[in-house]
Amino acid sequence: MVDEVQKVSLHLPATAEYVDIVRLNLYGIASKMGFSYEDIEDMKVAVSEACNNSVLYAYKQEEGKVEVIFEVKPDELSITVKDEGESFDSWNKSGGDRVTLHDKELDEAQIGGLGFYLMQALMDDVSVVSEAGKGTKVVLIRKLARSEETV
Repeated sequence: MVDEVQKVSLHLPATAEYVDIVRLNLYGIASKMGFSYEDIEDMKVAVSEACNNSVLYAYKQEEGKVEVIFEVKPDELSITVKDEGESFDSWNKSGGDRVTLHDKELDEAQIGGLGFYLMQALMDDVSVVSEAGKGTKVVLIRKLARSEETV
């Protein structure tokens, strides 16, 4: 098999009841890839935070959709969570479109922003692009660590 990317897409209502479906799909995909139980649990927390941001903030109590795309590569899993709701304005005040808290103190994180801090702590790479009128896209990447026994 060539290093092709395999994609699994979910289109779900933006309600809390459907976050478990995302977590179950993540578990199935990540375990088939060979991720450890601890890595999978970390990823489940991170993807739950990304989904919860869409559920809680994007649509302001109105109906909406969330798209979750799992991109499976030989050495990494990329998870994209997209909504078409309101942008996450508090992150765009700095003028950039990528979110980072690495150069900030924890108490500088706004309420709701702690989820992004947690995602960054649990994943290898996190990017957030939020555009007014187009929604928000969160991309979570976790690299597959090869065991020393197989090296």
